[in-house]
Amino acid sequence: MASISTPSFLGSLSVFPSQDETTHIGTSFPDKSVQLSQILRAPNSDELIKDLAILTSQRCVVWFRDQDLTIEDQRELGRRMGELSGKPKTSTLHKHPVSENTPELGGDILVISSVSGISRVGVRDDIRASNGWHADITFEPVPSDYAILKMHTLPPVGGDTLWASGYEAYDRLSPAFRKFLEGLTAVHDGNYFIDYAKTQGIEIQDNRGSPENIGTTNLTAVHPVIRTNPVTGFKSIFVNRSFTTRIVELTPDESDNVLQYLYRHIAENHDLQVRFKWNKNDIAIWDNRSAFHTATNDYEGHREGNRVVSIGEKPFFDPNSKSRREALGIRV
Repeated sequence: MASISTPSFLGSLSVFPSQDETTHIGTSFPDKSVQLSQILRAPNSDELIKDLAILTSQRCVVWFRDQDLTIEDQRELGRRMGELSGKPKTSTLHKHPVSENTPELGGDILVISSVSGISRVGVRDDIRASNGWHADITFEPVPSDYAILKMHTLPPVGGDTLWASGYEAYDRLSPAFRKFLEGLTAVHDGNYFIDYAKTQGIEIQDNRGSPENIGTTNLTAVHPVIRTNPVTGFKSIFVNRSFTTRIVELTPDESDNVLQYLYRHIAENHDLQVRFKWNKNDIAIWDNRSAFHTATNDYEGHREGNRVVSIGEKPFFDPNSKSRREALGIRV
């Protein structure tokens, strides 16, 4: 087997120490002297933040250790990453349908907590952990580009997060299967959040970061099964077990079989995944257009962080786009 080599996508971030965590996904900045708060205020901050967006889109997820980024800084970084990498002017930060609009945080900051909230919806001990793989808010007509999560409270052990590359998942399919999937569309359904809101007495948030992300009675959208990431131009699988319910153009049996194969393809290929062990105040930034993630529910105690989710563009498939391996000349 030939060796795999990939180019660097650091750009202006190359002045900071970093390392790729696996061949296909994940880059970390392990030195805690590299602070995102300083990048936000640097004289060349636009260049640095744009290159951070490009790096995140290329590598799917990046991490920074022990950050002093404030809530308002987190908002600013989420806004600017999307804006500087070309998202529509109508796209802002997402308000999750069941997020609480509190004076302390506001509706565009989502608390990810082991105690309550959306991170506990559907969590069960009697199903496979691989059922948790997802990309954020794909039930919205205009879903997320980037997400930023800062973890401030952790259990003594456990509670890692895994990410998987939608690019490499696409590239691992046979050419005939890729061609079959291209042009198909799938329904993404988040209506269980409406059911959750009713049981908890929570009002569904409206006007969720895009003029198209409106309404409080139906959280569904139709997106391409294979999506082109506009920042990289790469093709990616864009279905996930948590939200995708059926492929529109297939019969129910055909749809179920294809989706189950794709879900297993993402969950069971560990060489397109990366696992991150959190420390207090670490930050992860990922591209929801081309990455899937899942938390590891293997801990006791309190686990909590704050997440900002930026809204991007309406998903599309460009038949002239390339696969990551094709574009980068990667051969094995």
